[in-house]
Formats: sequence, structure tokens, C-alpha cells
Amino acid sequence: MRYVLIALAILVVAIGGGYYYLANIAGDVMHAGEPQATVRPADVVQARQDAQTDAAAAVDVSEPKQILFGDLHVHTTFSTDAFLWALPMNSGPGAHPVADACDFARHCSALDFWSITDHAEASTPRRWKEAKETIRQCNAVSGDPANPDMVSFIGFEWTQVGQTPAEHYGHKNVIFRGLNDDEVSPRAIAAGGVATDALRNSVGNLPVATALVDWENRQPYLNFRQFMREVRAVPECPAGVPSNELDTQCYEAADTPEDLARKLFDELALDPVIIPHGTSWGFYTPTGTTLDKQLTARMRPENQELIEVMSGHGNSEEYRPWRSATLDGEGNIACPAPSHNYLPTCWRAGEIIRARCEEAGEDEATCTTRAEEARHNFAQLSIAGHLTITGEDPSEYLDAGQCRDCFLPPFNHRPGTSVQYGLAVSNLDDPDNPKRFNWGFIASSDTHRARPGTGYKAVDREYQSDARGPRSKVWADRQNLKKQEALPYSKPLTREDIADVPGFQLTEFERQGSFWTAGGLAAVHSEGRDRDAIFDAFKRKETYGTSGPRILLWFDMIDPVEVPAPELGGDSEADMVDADTAGEKETDAAAEDTAAPVLSDAEPVVVASMGATVERSKSPTFRVKAVGAFKQKPRCPDSAEASMPQDRFDSLCRGECYNPTDTRHVIDRIEIIRIRPQIDGTEDVAELIDDAFITHQCEPDEAGCTFTFTDPEYETLGRDTLYYARAVQEKTPAINGANLRCEFDADGNCIKVNPCYADYRTDADDACTADVGHRAWSSPIYLTHRG
Repeated sequence: MRYVLIALAILVVAIGGGYYYLANIAGDVMHAGEPQATVRPADVVQARQDAQTDAAAAVDVSEPKQILFGDLHVHTTFSTDAFLWALPMNSGPGAHPVADACDFARHCSALDFWSITDHAEASTPRRWKEAKETIRQCNAVSGDPANPDMVSFIGFEWTQVGQTPAEHYGHKNVIFRGLNDDEVSPRAIAAGGVATDALRNSVGNLPVATALVDWENRQPYLNFRQFMREVRAVPECPAGVPSNELDTQCYEAADTPEDLARKLFDELALDPVIIPHGTSWGFYTPTGTTLDKQLTARMRPENQELIEVMSGHGNSEEYRPWRSATLDGEGNIACPAPSHNYLPTCWRAGEIIRARCEEAGEDEATCTTRAEEARHNFAQLSIAGHLTITGEDPSEYLDAGQCRDCFLPPFNHRPGTSVQYGLAVSNLDDPDNPKRFNWGFIASSDTHRARPGTGYKAVDREYQSDARGPRSKVWADRQNLKKQEALPYSKPLTREDIADVPGFQLTEFERQGSFWTAGGLAAVHSEGRDRDAIFDAFKRKETYGTSGPRILLWFDMIDPVEVPAPELGGDSEADMVDADTAGEKETDAAAEDTAAPVLSDAEPVVVASMGATVERSKSPTFRVKAVGAFKQKPRCPDSAEASMPQDRFDSLCRGECYNPTDTRHVIDRIEIIRIRPQIDGTEDVAELIDDAFITHQCEPDEAGCTFTFTDPEYETLGRDTLYYARAVQEKTPAINGANLRCEFDADGNCIKVNPCYADYRTDADDACTADVGHRAWSSPIYLTHRG
């Protein structure tokens, strides 16, 4: 018997020791890696530049700057969520470090520039040091520094999320000009609050049992646990100490944009670019949030010079008057009724409960009361409202909460934090000097796969987008994504009731999968290909964004040579005259009943280009030129395949690269958006946004489309105004181009959906494509009315 007890004791110690080893010791440290690809051949780079010069000449752009394309929003598995999605339980391929992003950007997507922007909340002193070194190595491969094949920037993401509208400021990328230690921050500066808790603490609570259950794939789970142990081991920096006086080995956080700007610009004496992104993503933005509070002087909106209009998580551009929830004068949250082109999710929750109630045999009055309670309960919990309805299938929500008439919208679009809303509002604390956002536009991918610039082809949805979820129903159940019994009533919950729910389960993660696209690109009009030239373009805001394809776009304010206007001939709408059609008229109801001058063929003087601010009193004239992106060939160029070891090439590019033909898509139309920022706090934002102010239908010409217009109202209205151009290409396939893939009735109501799930429920080979008119957004030209 004594030997049996000894054996049992040894067994218990062995099991306990094994468990302790797995929980606290096992797991490999993940490194940033070393780039392996060679420089892009100079003749390939030059050939693409020559093709762009030829395209510019075809639309009469004289002495063009280079248009360069890049991606300023890239995550690797140095980000908690990227690592989590890369695990085997989520059908992930394993770790994809910083070096992968470098080689992918250079040859798979063939970018001109890119930046690493891993979440600061998961950064550690070692990871920050390694990321910087890998970016330096990536840049060292680039050839001639004055004419590199690609420029690599160092950056991080400040990932702020507030639980209430008053606390929410959103995510912002920080991009540095230089690569030396004295040119970047000593640490990646994190955001406090919910995001830190999610990315540094609760999300990382992956149980040892996960590795035991999936023993064959145990190593990635153990590596993830090691990843999180390293995050938590970094001590927090002492509060109140200036950033430049802190030890490099601590974890630094900034609670607000004010704190972030103070640390970067004042304490560290740096001059990075700060780029808000995902401003209208309802995935994490509390209902009722607006951008107004970030316009106060202390929030330093002038330090946020660029804004990401679109990424692989959706397009944040467009304003709409509807809301997902409303507040009364006393701050009480209510569920609004459906309106044109919008079904509030809280309202749909009530209809789901009504149907269940009726199926259970309850009387009409009872079911009406339960529907009202369900709407109320849902609205109170903001992004977590779905937790009040148990056992539902995501398709039961139909397209509730979604913008039906937006281009590739984000999930649960929040109009009050859209780009257009931000451009229309003003802080009038000082009426003589109103404070406004003055953004330049870009787009990016927000890839969490270390794959910058993925929008070149609508293929390989699980790699070119962020679509990733449980690999089977068993793994979905293990991750607690399976909901409870479908009850015929909703559960009233408070924030305290859901305090322990892991971050991603607070959101409607299942429906979100239908809104992940391949992402966009940032474009710059640059004086050259080198680092300083590109960063100078950021600072000038001479930038634009595309939804993926490399559309060429020019938008300038000009002083044309004028000749007398033609007779209108009794037309009740104003004529907007296109110089290229020599007097042919195009009407737009938004303009006033007077003819614009005809413009002569003489070369105009360019007064300002996209991103500029101009003081002016007379009515402005603008010129837009757009050329469609090259059509793509299948597979990859030979130069890309020869650039790195075959196994690495196959793993990264997966057989499809940016591989242009010599023919282009045609531009379908050019849309002009006019916004007149508030001069009175009572002005309705919807009345200040003219989208589209003018629409110019282009001839189907591969050479491109040119359009010149004036705004006669500017002079008579006498108020500050901004204009930007949207060039829309002919329709081509896009991943998740139709989002939830609604079936509509004759009245335009969604009656059935076919979601493109990010998990096992949608075949990985299904790219879920639909045809869309890909587009490019110019940075605005801001006019300050003189006098």
C-alpha cells in the first residue's frame, strides 16, 4: 500500500509540475524576424513610374509629381488580436512577424511605402526594439536611399476605446519620419482603459486546456501564453513623469488625444503624423458618440493631420441622419423607429422577441410589451446589446444596424463619428476663430495578417482580409460563442452584469465577418521616392486614399482663363460648365440659377492642390483628373517569385501578387462633395454636407477622365467651404462587396440575408465577392472665405 501511495504522490507531483510548466514556463518567444527578400529590380520600379508618367501626360498633367502607393496600417503577431486570430483554433496559419510584412509589401503587393503599426497595448521593450531593428533591415534592402524601391516607416497604434460616448476617442496610428532611436518614441505609447484591459489582460486568458485539447497543435497556444506573460511582466510607468524622463523598460499609456500629443510633440520633441482611423466602426464605438469633443483646443485636433477614410474594416466617410439609439434631454437612451434605408438593431431585437412570444402562444398585448422591453434592454447596452437576446441566429437580425446605401460600410456604421460629420462640425467657443478638423485623406488595409496592401485582387478571402474565426462548431462552443436557449423575452442586463465578459464577446463578432474587405491604400503626390519626400507629402496633406486599386487622381484649385458665359435658355437649374466639352452643359440642383463662366483652352494656373488651405473671396474653380487602375493578370511577376526562397514566397504571396497588365479600367464618374462647416452651433449637419454636390459622368475612355467646375454659390454665401473629389471606377469584384448579401422586397426592406461568416460556416474558398465601383478620395481643399 505504501508503494501505491508513493506512486500516486509521484503522479500528482508530475501532473502538477507538468501543468505548472505548461501554464507558466512553456512557450517560445516570438521574434520580429529578418527580411529575406531581395530589392525589387530597378527596371521594374522604373517601368511602373514610366507608365504613370504616360498616364499623366494623357490627361494633360504637366510636370507631375510621382504618385506613390502605400499602407500605413499594418499589424503582425506582435499585436494580441492578430496573434489570437492566427491560432489553430481559428484556422490560423501561425505567427506572421514583422519581417513577413516587409517581404510581402516589397514583392507580393509591390508597395512604394508602408509602416508597421502594431497595437501599443501589447508592446514590450523587447518587441519595440526588435520591431525597429527589423524595419531598419527592411529599409536597408531598398537600394539607393535617394531612389529606393520601397520606404519602410516605424509606427504604432494607440488603441483607445471608451465604454461611454464621453470617454471614447477611438484608434489612432502614429507614424514617425526617421528610423533612428532619437527620431522615434522610446516606447510605443498605449491607451488606457478598455483597450488596455482587452489587449493586455482579459483577451490573453487562454487556458492551458486549449493546448491539451488540441495537443497536436499545442505549440502556438503555448507561444501565445508566453506572449501574454511577457506583456504582463512589463511594469507600468510612474504617473506624472514626462515621457522623456521615463525608463525605457516600463509600459507607458496616454488616456486621451491630449495626453498622446503632449507626450509626442512636447515632452519627446518629435513631429510624427497622427492618423485617426475606424472612426465610425460600430464594432466598438459606443452608441451616441460624436467627434465634437475632440475639437476642443486641449485635444489638439491640429496634431491629427491625416485621417483614414477606409480600411479593410470598412469605409468611414459617409454621414447619414439616422442613429442606432437616441438620447433625450435627461440623457435617457431610447430605441428609434426604423427610417428610410435604416433598421436599428434594437428595433429588430424587439421583432425577434415578438415572433418568439407569439410562437410560444402568448397574447398580442403581452408580446407587444415584451417587444418594447427588448428594444429598451438592447439600447441600454450599446455594442453589447445582443447579449440581451439569447439563442438567436445572427441571420435573424437581417441587415439591422447597417448602412444600406453606403459604399463598403463598416459594421454598425456610426454617422456621428464619420469623416463627413467631422468636417462639418465646428467648435465655436471662440466665434472669431472656430476650431475645425483639417484632415488630409488616406486609406489603408488594417491587416492583421502582416500583409500590407492586400487590395490588389479579390481572391483568398481568409488571407487578403481579416476574416478568421473558429475552425469548427466544436471550437465555437469552446470559445463560448454558442449562445443560450432562445428565450421568448429579453434579459435586462447592466454594465456590471457583463463586466467579466471577454472583450470580443461583447461585440457582434459573427455578423462583423461580412464586413471585412481586402482594404485600401494610401497615395501621395511626392517630389521623389525617398523617405523625406514621402513624409513631406504627408505633412502637406497632398494625399488621397483608394479602396484598393491604384487609381491615379489629381485635384487642384485653378485660376482659369475665362470667356463670357453662354445663355442658359430657360433651364431652371444652374449649369456647371466642363472646360473639356467647350460649352456643353451639366446641371446640378445644388448650384444657384446663374451660369458659370466657360473656361478657355489656355493652360490655367494651379492655385492649390489637394490638402491645401486657401484664403479666398471669389468663387473658386477646380479641376479633377482621374485614371483607372491597371487590370490585373493572374499569378505573380517572375521578379517577385525570384526575390525570396520558394517556400517563403509560396507562404507569403500564395500564388497571387500585384501583377498589372498594360490596360486600365475606365473611370465611371467623378463626384464632388461640398461641405460648409458650421458657423452656428444650431445648424443641422445634414444640411451642410452636399454629397454629391456635382456628379460628372465620364466617357468610357481608358485614358482617363477630366472635369472642371466652379461653385457660384461660394462668393454669395460668404462662408468657409471645403471640396473634395471622389473618382469612381467601373464595377469590379470586391471581397464582401455585398456585406450581408441581403434579399430585398419591393419596398426595399431586407427580408433574408446570406452572411459571409469568418468561421467554419462559410467555405474558405468562397471569396464572397460582389461587384462594386472602387474609388479614390482626394484630400479636401479648404477655402477660408476672406472677410
